[in-house]
Amino acid sequence: MEPVKTMRVFIAAIAANFSAFAAGTCVGWMSPVGSKLKAIDTSDSPLDWPITTEEDAWISSIFSIGALIAPFAAGPLADRIGRKWDLIISSVFFIVAYALMLAANEVWMLLLARVIQGCGVGFVFTVQPMYVGEIATDAVRGATGSLMVLFINSGILYVYLIGPYVSYNALQWCCLAVPIIFVALFSFMPESPYYFAEKGQKLDALNSLQFLRGQTADVVEAELTTIQGEVEEAMTSKGSFLDIIEIPGNRKALIISTGLIAFQQLSGITAVLFNSQSIFESAGGGLDPAIATIIVGCVQVGSSGLTPIIADRIGRKVILLISAFGMSIGTAALGAFFYTQKVASDASNIIWLPVPALVLFIILYGIGFGPLPWVVVGELFPPNVKSIASSIAAFTCSIVAFVVTLWYPALDALGSQYAFWLFAICSVFAFFFTIFVAMETKGLSLHEIQDKLKEKNHLK
Repeated sequence: MEPVKTMRVFIAAIAANFSAFAAGTCVGWMSPVGSKLKAIDTSDSPLDWPITTEEDAWISSIFSIGALIAPFAAGPLADRIGRKWDLIISSVFFIVAYALMLAANEVWMLLLARVIQGCGVGFVFTVQPMYVGEIATDAVRGATGSLMVLFINSGILYVYLIGPYVSYNALQWCCLAVPIIFVALFSFMPESPYYFAEKGQKLDALNSLQFLRGQTADVVEAELTTIQGEVEEAMTSKGSFLDIIEIPGNRKALIISTGLIAFQQLSGITAVLFNSQSIFESAGGGLDPAIATIIVGCVQVGSSGLTPIIADRIGRKVILLISAFGMSIGTAALGAFFYTQKVASDASNIIWLPVPALVLFIILYGIGFGPLPWVVVGELFPPNVKSIASSIAAFTCSIVAFVVTLWYPALDALGSQYAFWLFAICSVFAFFFTIFVAMETKGLSLHEIQDKLKEKNHLK
């Protein structure tokens, strides 16, 4: 029998994940730009005045409003026009947002651009896990699904590397180039075979599978038959939101996926990424805050690069448990530093602590709670409710991120230690949620995952 050429799957997944790279530039954007907007010297700001603390909080957090709304358009569109073109639409939002940022000279224009950025991110977070989950084989689904956070982190690092050292306008042009490159690459990739099967386009589905597997039509025919069977079974009862709530297997999947996504954001990652340069500035020490932020970004990319290698070997639950434990240690240590800095007359003996504490947090987040919740979203739901479930997951991510980023400046003003200790407590809860609620999906086919969800006791 002809072997599957998994490199084809990885090529398509990598091309799709350039959309995640573009999303990463939006996530990392506020860290270098926030410093420019708050500076007394406005020569490198699109505004003629430094922004206030309240404006800073809104420019950071309003990004999540767009990401909160967009999934409810992206999910239905994925079923109507396909996963591929739905992802390409995300690039339109990114292009418009960065063009508006180039023209901005008022705060409201930056706010509008951030909302549009968020819409693009919402499309990516909704559709990318669907597309990659459907094109992958069972053997590499964990690896390909983990690529999204690797590319998001790479986009964040891209902004961290160039943002502090180029002008505001130059940064917008550098970010604008990314979605254009994505469209150029991804246009040559195939649509998901599941989408073609849903539309009854058997020949197109066959061609898609041939490209992705690198096999002849006779060989992929068996896989197509399986896909058609799954799709036909699902389409006999077209899914709705109520089906996710009322059907026990879907309800379990929803609890697991939204729980993991919520804890991903409650770890404090978005607040840290949006404010990393400011965190290092307030911590003091001899290291340039821009350099410290770049170090964190490099560690983030490196750690998330490990997940595609280990996800299908070690398993999702073990990695998530290690991740939650390590994140709680990292943020608790950072809280302890800020507490000591506040109450002690001399905290110079621990001035080194913020960088290793954040590095520990980023490493453990990057291998576990960063990528794996999105892998799980792409795995747990049957085809008839997958687009709705992906929209709910993306909405959950956005609403929790919005709350965390909006309230972080106020909590930080009371004392940075309180913010980081709260994040540490959330990571402890994430540890126990993973033990008692999450399920292992390593090595299981999508059909086997559905069978396991239907069991009365799936927690093994």
